[in-house]
Amino acid sequence: MENLEPNQIGFIYKFTFREQISVAFEVKMNYKTLLIENDVSHITDEWAKLKNFKCPNCPLDESKNEYCPLAKNLAGVLEFFNTLPSYKEAKVSVETSERTTYKETTVQVGVGSLIGIIMASSGCPIIGVLRPLVRFHLPFASLEETEYRVFSTYIFAQYFKFITGGEPDWDLTKLKAAYEQIQIVNKNIVNKLSDVELNDTSRNAVVTLSSFAEYIIFNLEDKEYIHLKDVFNSFGESTSKNWNTRKY
Repeated sequence: MENLEPNQIGFIYKFTFREQISVAFEVKMNYKTLLIENDVSHITDEWAKLKNFKCPNCPLDESKNEYCPLAKNLAGVLEFFNTLPSYKEAKVSVETSERTTYKETTVQVGVGSLIGIIMASSGCPIIGVLRPLVRFHLPFASLEETEYRVFSTYIFAQYFKFITGGEPDWDLTKLKAAYEQIQIVNKNIVNKLSDVELNDTSRNAVVTLSSFAEYIIFNLEDKEYIHLKDVFNSFGESTSKNWNTRKY
């Protein structure tokens, strides 16, 4: 990650196939805004224009935004993997300044992880609410890991609202509403990719991301969060009890 500016963070996704062919995608973003700073000025695909890719809930003005920021930032990834089936096996590594994560998996899983951070940091005003998650991106996260990261990040954000005099959303009502809007975007992307006849790899990757969002929405409807209670019931208790009862 030597080519990053001081105010940037980055991710390098490298795919290596059995044919010993490798391809790498570098995603650079601003450290503070978490918006992508890759140069995509060369992308001029008609399908990526806002008038052709716009979601039903998109607030962007077509007269001020010629291209959909999400589509334009995804274009290079989508076009490369358009020639590969989703089930093709690959060795995928994800390099950051701190570490490299490695997994032998299918193209679909690797592409899904890559697409996820691009979508959140593309400048899309709907999926952009997930940008804080990108700062602590976990490649190849499971459903439970994703849920934990979403809930903990959101609650931490509400804490900052609380200490600065804002109105925190402790019952996560706004989080559920945000994910319902994200699902509209996910479904639109799948439909648009089908319209431009791109390979199933990209579509399936977005479908997987959509299933993760559906999982979050489903569990947000469980106001008791029973499936998570056992994990957190004893948080901090065992240590304090041990220290209080220890004899010297």
